[in-house]
Amino acid sequence: MSMNPQLSAEPAQIQLPRDCTFTPNDWQVLSQYWFPVAIASDIADKPVGVTLLDVKLVCYRSHGKVIVARDLCFHRGAPLSKGWVENEEIVCPYHGFRYNCEGTCTSVPAHPNTKISPKLKLIVYPTVERYGLIWTSLSSTSEQIPDLPGWDDPDFINITLPSFDIAGSAGRQMEGFLDVSHFAYVHIETFGDRNNTEVPQYKVKREGDQLIADYWSTVSNYGKGQENIAEEGFMWLRAFRVFPPFAASLTVHFPNDGKLMILNCASPVSARYTRLFCPISRNFDKNAPVEDTIKFNLQVFQEDRDMVEAQTPEDLPLDLQAEAHIPADRTSIAYRQLLSEIGLGRSYTS
Repeated sequence: MSMNPQLSAEPAQIQLPRDCTFTPNDWQVLSQYWFPVAIASDIADKPVGVTLLDVKLVCYRSHGKVIVARDLCFHRGAPLSKGWVENEEIVCPYHGFRYNCEGTCTSVPAHPNTKISPKLKLIVYPTVERYGLIWTSLSSTSEQIPDLPGWDDPDFINITLPSFDIAGSAGRQMEGFLDVSHFAYVHIETFGDRNNTEVPQYKVKREGDQLIADYWSTVSNYGKGQENIAEEGFMWLRAFRVFPPFAASLTVHFPNDGKLMILNCASPVSARYTRLFCPISRNFDKNAPVEDTIKFNLQVFQEDRDMVEAQTPEDLPLDLQAEAHIPADRTSIAYRQLLSEIGLGRSYTS
């Protein structure tokens, strides 16, 4: 589906968060997109505090749905994430103010018979629960959630991996996910092969506001120690699809029509801190222990994190003259151009 929000020539200016780590322009652009902010199963009977684009949010359930709101009671600035949910309303821990699922204050315990000021209303954001994740946007109401076709296919099993924090930028993490020449060096403990380093030629196509890259190689996707049923010389297809600004899907084609679908969602907590969300679907090894899948993928994430957190500059340079490139970088070059196109700064972005 389309991921590009309907950006006006001059988007409505929303007040930047305090101590914003983004340039004002980049924050305004990114605020118009949707990002996952929490694992759905983590939002139960207690409020949970999260951060998106330097904005502190609170997630909680009311009347069976998840509410995402600014983590702030406007009475005295207390964080609602330290409060609790009672009778489908969130309660401020400081003075007991209560708010319903629409953000309207329903009770001021210190003055039970006084009319409540309309200013006592939470800032509530649009919310979607999909792929085991909670998605929201700070300034867009038009839903933009990337596609993960296997999730709703009964022939596939679904796994939502634990969120994974990275002290690095979302753009750098995304580019690492799209990179096809680092397998033999970064992922040697999981699936990479130091004796198989060559990157065959591949093409990157544009489809609307998305990028598509089909990459064929003999690099196996089986983990070290896993049973490998691929014949010698088996050509592995890794089909990438990029959803700007910070999401991409990867479908790995295994032997016997097996498919592994991964949705990489780099949620920008701040300009240089990222929370990675990664739902997975596959149509093979359906009875394999889920714990093994989680352990393997977290190890891959760790290998990538060690590199992303060490890169300089920390921000992804959109000026193509700022770093050197090789033919294997076709996807990342197109990705940087796409980020420039949606309006992010050429020398700085998350």
